[in-house]
Amino acid sequence: MILPAGVPVILASASPRRRALLSELGLTFTALNPGADESYPPMMHPHEAVRFIAEKKARAVADARAAAGEEKAVIIASDTLVEVDGVPLGKPKDEADAARMLNLLSGRHHNVHTGVCVIYGKQMLSAVDTTDVFFLPLDAKDIRDYIATGEPMDKAGAYAIQGIGGKYVSHVNGHMDTVIGLPCELLEELLSRLVF
Repeated sequence: MILPAGVPVILASASPRRRALLSELGLTFTALNPGADESYPPMMHPHEAVRFIAEKKARAVADARAAAGEEKAVIIASDTLVEVDGVPLGKPKDEADAARMLNLLSGRHHNVHTGVCVIYGKQMLSAVDTTDVFFLPLDAKDIRDYIATGEPMDKAGAYAIQGIGGKYVSHVNGHMDTVIGLPCELLEELLSRLVF
């Protein structure tokens, strides 16, 4: 991925997983926590909600930079939700909530939606990628043991496919990086459409 020399790139995320994925594209960037409100209208479908939230995150960083008189930068933001039967699963509130989510995912497939937004000056582009994930059946001990690792507690859908949670996934239809939280192919396509 080649962007014009000297154009700063900012990843509007505190996620180490997103930082790692963006690094794999060979971009030099600064990561900032956007501090954006991640709520969305209650009747909004998860597929649209992730785009809505990604745009909010990117705008929060763009607005803060503009207010501080900082130079234009390429701002990249994303958001991920797990969806089962139209119901969104964000990050669990507590261990009981994580157990509820893992029980919902057990032995069936679900969708993972990740919205991506890029901003440069007055240009804003956004899109969504969706991957189907198929889970193996989990028993109560599997769920208890997995929650005890702590890994599910800050992950959408209460699992990390790139971590311990990967052993509960039988297969995926789509892009792994979408499940991890930053669909790189989609991001590259959006960046290629920016005019510098």
